[in-house]
Amino acid sequence: MSISAHQVITLHYRLYDVLNDGGEQLLDDSQSRDKPLEYLHGHDNILPGLERALESQPAGAELSVTLAPADAYGVYNEALVQTVSRASFGNTPLEVGSRFQTEGEAGPQIVTVLGLDGDNVSIDTNHPLAGHTLRYQVNVLTIREATRAELAKGHPLPPDTDYSKVEDRKVL
Repeated sequence: MSISAHQVITLHYRLYDVLNDGGEQLLDDSQSRDKPLEYLHGHDNILPGLERALESQPAGAELSVTLAPADAYGVYNEALVQTVSRASFGNTPLEVGSRFQTEGEAGPQIVTVLGLDGDNVSIDTNHPLAGHTLRYQVNVLTIREATRAELAKGHPLPPDTDYSKVEDRKVL
């Protein structure tokens, strides 16, 4: 069986930030955490560029996938750096480098504090990996057909899920 839409894929990966000097920095390693990634293929559960690279791969496949910023977390956008009032953060203690998750126009976003100047706070709402070239080292472990409940929810469900209690909004 090869990877295609509406299948649950389990894989191990190592994620590297490809540095400007040609080196790499390891950012994440699912195998060292003994926690493989499980996702529903074709449902926007992972980066689009990685999903395209995994299409048609069989179980057992090992591949290296390099993603340009546009295929990963986007090109860095200077317009997303702005100055806001300190009052926007309430009583939250702030320091340069602090990160917060907030609700943006397109859903959750990460806000990074770049600078503090009196009542002004300089923030960056680019994803922390925007503008970065990333490399995934992937090992596809298993491929299986998604259940109807998983398709209805748009993501894999835990093995002990009582499917009769999952709301099914799919129309046949």
